Amino acid sequence: MTPDWIAADWGTSNLRLWAIAKDGTVLGERTSDQGMGQLTPSAFEPTLTALAADWLDNTTTVVACGMVGSRQGWVEAPYQTAPCEVCSKTMVTAPTTRAGLTVHVIPGIKQTTPAPDVMRGEETQIAGFLAQNKNWDGVICLPGTHTKWVHVSADEVVSFQTFMTGELFALLCDHSVLSHSIASCGWNEDAFDAALSTAMSRPEALAARLFALRAAQLVNNTDEVTLRSELSGLLVGAELAAAKPYWLGQNVAIIGADAVSKPYLEGLAKQGVTATRADATDMTLAGIKAAHAHLDPSS
Repeated sequence: MTPDWIAADWGTSNLRLWAIAKDGTVLGERTSDQGMGQLTPSAFEPTLTALAADWLDNTTTVVACGMVGSRQGWVEAPYQTAPCEVCSKTMVTAPTTRAGLTVHVIPGIKQTTPAPDVMRGEETQIAGFLAQNKNWDGVICLPGTHTKWVHVSADEVVSFQTFMTGELFALLCDHSVLSHSIASCGWNEDAFDAALSTAMSRPEALAARLFALRAAQLVNNTDEVTLRSELSGLLVGAELAAAKPYWLGQNVAIIGADAVSKPYLEGLAKQGVTATRADATDMTLAGIKAAHAHLDPSS
């Protein structure tokens, strides 16, 4: 079988390509570290054609999502404005020099009220989840560097909110006084649970609780794995407390890898919420396929 088209997930750090057959079968997958952050706009096409040279001998259609459509990307794909369809039927075409090559870029979504917010890439994962879960209404959490809580209904993004929890965790681990106290890996579930409960009951005390982690090592010689778990519990707990209007009384799904999803699954479970988990890569590909289905057959 030869590729009918190519799916691309082009993020800040990495590029992932899939060769897709006419019936939707994945024929091959390739990855590169040539993400948006390493490229100028003129470098995107050579990067694509180098990584997918043999595939492009058989197809000229590419559908891409992610930071490839940002202002610093290959071409800016203007945001849709929420509330809006989760799977956009309008994509932007990137400029190309290769004869016949057409690269369709999926737009992100912006929110103007009640507070400004943006997403780019997550909308494709949401579209993939809804394509595989017909008529699903509720809230989707997409944990990561910037975690999104997204209210979806009738295949539309109604509203969403972004939390910098993942970035805060990394900054505190690597660039704060806590860097001397936090293990690079490991997990203590009891410590996580206790810290999460503390943060949810008193989120206003977060700053004090964070310094107490350093003090606990100096005064009580608390081990670094326990402190890493407590840091995660405090930050996730504060986020869950703030996001409670989203998840309370709703169907909840989490789209993410195992490692980043686990604290959210456990945290919600402590609040009596059973969340469905879906793999981020699988949902990205499903979302790109859903976008491709909207293309004119002549594209």
